[in-house]
Amino acid sequence: MKVPAQATTVVRFEISPRSIAWILATIVGVWLFLQLWAIALLLVVALVFAGTFNPLVEWMERRGLKRVSALILLFLALLVITFLLIVLTVPPLIEQLAQIVRDAPRYREQLIAFLQQRDFTAPLARAVQNAGLEQAFARIESYLVGYTPRAATALGWAVTTLFLSFYLLADGKRMQGVLYAIVPREYHMRLARILQNLETIVGGYMRGQLITSVAIGVFTYLLLVIFKVPNAISIALFAALADVIPFIGGLLATIPAVLAALSRGLPTAVAVLAVLFVYQEVENRVLIPRVYGRALRLAPTTVVLALLAGGILLGVIGALLALPIAAGLQMMLQELRVEMPGDDSDDRLANARHAKTEATYERMSAGATAPEAGQIAKNLAHDIRDADAVDAAADAAKESEGVTP
Repeated sequence: MKVPAQATTVVRFEISPRSIAWILATIVGVWLFLQLWAIALLLVVALVFAGTFNPLVEWMERRGLKRVSALILLFLALLVITFLLIVLTVPPLIEQLAQIVRDAPRYREQLIAFLQQRDFTAPLARAVQNAGLEQAFARIESYLVGYTPRAATALGWAVTTLFLSFYLLADGKRMQGVLYAIVPREYHMRLARILQNLETIVGGYMRGQLITSVAIGVFTYLLLVIFKVPNAISIALFAALADVIPFIGGLLATIPAVLAALSRGLPTAVAVLAVLFVYQEVENRVLIPRVYGRALRLAPTTVVLALLAGGILLGVIGALLALPIAAGLQMMLQELRVEMPGDDSDDRLANARHAKTEATYERMSAGATAPEAGQIAKNLAHDIRDADAVDAAADAAKESEGVTP
């Protein structure tokens, strides 16, 4: 008996040339990003600076100044502020460090005598006595000398970023026109809302950073004045500047304050260290999540996780940019109406309002060029935000009237 041969099934996978082109473009884009990530990071920082300064420049424009004149005035103001901060902080700190180095042997003997007064701290006294003070200062000196070229490189990057942000501000309208020319018309209103919200997020982040820096500066100044520690103003200004750096900023702010307090005696230095430690715990656990959470609309847990992730990935710069990037990504997901796997909500009122706004934009921007259409979208988004603010204030007033007896 002859067994019939089984039929063979051939499965063919066909990939269109368009899909191949997208795959290749994605691979090339990822490779370029990995090669030029420093340039991309510089551009992100410059955009953050531009978003921070743009409201101030526009405010000066509304007061009658030309944009170029407003930028020159802003640049001169920043230059003067930077010069004053350097003059007020750097020379006193250098003098203070030199004095500490000269007095280090005396401080060491005082610490050893203080620790030998009690039995349970006597082993610490022997450890301090056996520690090589000269070797420690030599290691610190070599460490600082080794980081001098990196500091110079970082200063160069900072100056480049600042100038790039000013170029973006000076040529912002043209770049906005290019952006609206690239994006399809049906997404112009979403793009306008994203740009507007990004400016709000960056402004909120910078205001939050200003609040925390001023808070630790004022607190450090009052603390040092109470304990009669010299150079209180310069140390407080340094603390305010160092507080910009997440995680290690508090440590950098504490070291000069404690070292200066040693001139008033070891108990005073210990008290200053303890008070600043308590303040930094309150700032990290209460002030930062509340200030940044309200400004950026991020949950306190998200704030902490974003700071940790940014610090692990890109160090200090990553921690500085973590919060505005996290808030921006969250806002973009909402504006682009990206549906999350576990979210089944449907805000019909918001969707209807967006559809009505987009229809109005299509009618008003018919026949307009890309820069003109972008300006129309920007004005509509601005008017809608003002109307929403008025409605929110009215709702809050109604709620307060209903609660108040």
